[in-house]
Amino acid sequence: MSEGRLTPLHGLWALTNRELKKWYKEPVILLLSLVQPILWIGIFGKAMNFANMFKSASLEIPGLTVPKQIIDEIGSLVLKQTFGTTDYFSFLAVGMLSFIVLFTSMSSGMTIVWDRRLGFLGKLLTTPVPRGSIIVSKVIASIVKSLVQATIILLIGVLLGLRFAFGLFAPVAFIVTYLSLFLLSFGFSSLFLMLALRSTRWETQMAIMNLLNMPLLFSSNSFYPISSMPWWLKPVALANPLTYANAVSRWALLGITPQVSVMLSMLYLVAFAVIFTALGITLSWRYLSL
Repeated sequence: MSEGRLTPLHGLWALTNRELKKWYKEPVILLLSLVQPILWIGIFGKAMNFANMFKSASLEIPGLTVPKQIIDEIGSLVLKQTFGTTDYFSFLAVGMLSFIVLFTSMSSGMTIVWDRRLGFLGKLLTTPVPRGSIIVSKVIASIVKSLVQATIILLIGVLLGLRFAFGLFAPVAFIVTYLSLFLLSFGFSSLFLMLALRSTRWETQMAIMNLLNMPLLFSSNSFYPISSMPWWLKPVALANPLTYANAVSRWALLGITPQVSVMLSMLYLVAFAVIFTALGITLSWRYLSL
């Protein structure tokens, strides 16, 4: 059968299954990928407990004593106006869901490099399997890994004190959250696979990951709201897909009203996923080679 008669999905399941096998047969890799977000949640999230700043028996000012009740009310008001919730730990924990998706999606580009260096890509390119199937299989595998790891982070967050606004049994809230993470992973996986189409050195991909990892994280609303950012950083945050995934997740799980509407946030994530997936598949036909 000629390649022209093959369906676009030819070989997709076999390739996706291969990618997933490399992952779940190496549990050490899974554990290592979870270390950083767990440390962020467990150490930074608990250490930066802003509510404790306002926990005092009373505030002694020369000639004036402010009762504890007033201090508590002021603290709750400040936290609510700043973060949309009085629980900063929950704010941060939900933000770590998009971080683990970003981190996992970034590593998808490495799979192209290793397949090329180990000779598997060369053999695959001599078969009738469409190049688009190669890219899509890696994107799907990355999405599955991202969502599994996000679930683990979510469960750890619950154990450490994450509190949902609508309880544990609000299916719609979780569906909306996972849909936003799905779209985020779709877009980032396609982006980093696209960047690796011609790469032959894993060092290059690591350099790209290290270059973009922290800037993407800290130029989003993962740790703090956009309203608290300097004026020059706000446009960057509003262009960052992490910002929109965080906004949707926090709205669904914590009841925080986002700066950008949930509908517009979802549309942005859909556009992000569709554009970079289309680019990745299109460019793979021209640039994916030995």
